[in-house]
This record gives sequence, structure tokens and C-alpha cells, in this order.
Amino acid sequence: MPFITNEKAKESVAIFYEDYGQGQPVILIHGWPLSRKSWEQQVWKIVEEGYRCISYDRRGFGISSSPWEGYDYSSLAGDLHTLITELDLKDVVLVGFSMGGGEVVRYCTDFGTQNIAKAALISSIIPLVKKKDDNPDGVPVHVLDNIKSALQKDRVGFLKNFHKGFYNYEDNKNRVSEGQLEYDFIVASHASPRATIQAALSWMHTDFRPELKNVDVPTLIVHGDADQTVPIETSGDLAAKGISKSTYEVIKGAPHGLNVTHADTLNDILVNFLKG
Repeated sequence: MPFITNEKAKESVAIFYEDYGQGQPVILIHGWPLSRKSWEQQVWKIVEEGYRCISYDRRGFGISSSPWEGYDYSSLAGDLHTLITELDLKDVVLVGFSMGGGEVVRYCTDFGTQNIAKAALISSIIPLVKKKDDNPDGVPVHVLDNIKSALQKDRVGFLKNFHKGFYNYEDNKNRVSEGQLEYDFIVASHASPRATIQAALSWMHTDFRPELKNVDVPTLIVHGDADQTVPIETSGDLAAKGISKSTYEVIKGAPHGLNVTHADTLNDILVNFLKG
């Protein structure tokens, strides 16, 4: 089983990855609280279109190791850098979903874009989730605090219902099955409890607005205008304004988990961007 080890981390971390296809490398970075498995509908398409597709489990999730500390974005970007370095990847396309958009931006900040050809932010939390005086459309702090409290008191109970909102399930029963909800729950519930909470604190509170200028490669931004998990006004809209070389695609009626509910539409947009 392929693992890379980040020996430079405070605690040695083993990151599991899957590597399919040949050609220009495309790295898929999953969202919270799932794993690389959430990219199921994208991996095959990317490989069939002639690209090398690499997906990995963030530390604490999937079958990567679960250190006690190190769920800040610089530590997570360090794991990504180790993957790129160990596999000697060049001309890379970074694709981050939801929380994974943070690794994309922080990677550009901490390591530059010498080996990065393009980037994509899908339903991303970039640039800031939390509501502040200068981010009035963000998620109120008390809502974020309630999520943290729920995870601490009954993590699996919270996760059992989380993905109904992820997919706007009541509006998309024809697009997402009960089996998908159960699958997501299984994947999410097996993540490290510590990692689930600490990673959530990172996506809740990290302000990437000063870092958007560091994303100086062509960047695709895709967001659903019905996203109830990460409001488009505080994410996609602002990211498109702050990243100079961005292409912004809004999928009408799409929820946060559009990689499942609107997989064909997303895949077409993503492949066109890769080839363009």
C-alpha cells in the first residue's frame, strides 16, 4: 500500500495515497470530514481523459496516520509538499474541495508555485468561513461553536445527519442516494475524533484573504449557488475577486457536495479547465 512519510513534521506522519494513470499529475485534496474516497466520481474521469490522478487521505482521516497535533494549514500543506517532493512531481494541478481549498492556498504561500501549473477550488472554504465585521456573509460564530460542541459531545451523532445538509438532500433525492449518505457516514465516523475537531477549527477560523495574492497560477473556482454549508457569498464570490487569474463557474441549484449531485457537470468543467 503506498504511503509517503512526512519526517519533517513534529510527529512523523504517514500519508496514504492512490496514484492512477499517466500524464500531467492532478492531485485531489478532499474535504472535511471525509477522505480520498469522496473523489470517486472524479478519479475515473480524470484518468480516462489522459491525466495522472493522485488522491490522498489528509492526516487523521482515511487510513493516514493520526497524530495528536498538526491540523493547522501549514502542517497540512507540509504533508502535500512531501507528497509532491517524494513523487518528484512537476507541472502539478492542485484540486481542493471544501476544506481542501485551504491546502491549495497555503501551499502556494508556504512553498510557492514553481511546480504548480494550475489550481482548482471546488466548493471551497476559501477565503474565510467565519462571520466578522468585514465578512458579514460568513457563518455566525455561534453556529461554528455549536458544531464544535456537537463534535465533542456526540461526534457520530452529529456526523450521522451532517451530509443531508451537505447535499441539500430533501431537494436532491433524485441525485444522491441513501446509500451515499450511509457511505459518507461510515467514512466520516472512522476518522480520528481528535483530527475531526482540530481540522474543523482550522477551516472555521483560518483567514486566507491576505494569502489569495499568492495563488498566481490559473485557477478554476467552482461553487454551487445553493450551497448551505459554505455560503457562496463568503467563498466563491470573494475568491474569484481575490485571485487574479481565476475562472469562476457557478452551478445553479448545486449544493456543497456537488462533486456527487452534479458530478457530470463538475467533471466537464474540470476537464475543460485541465485541457485549456
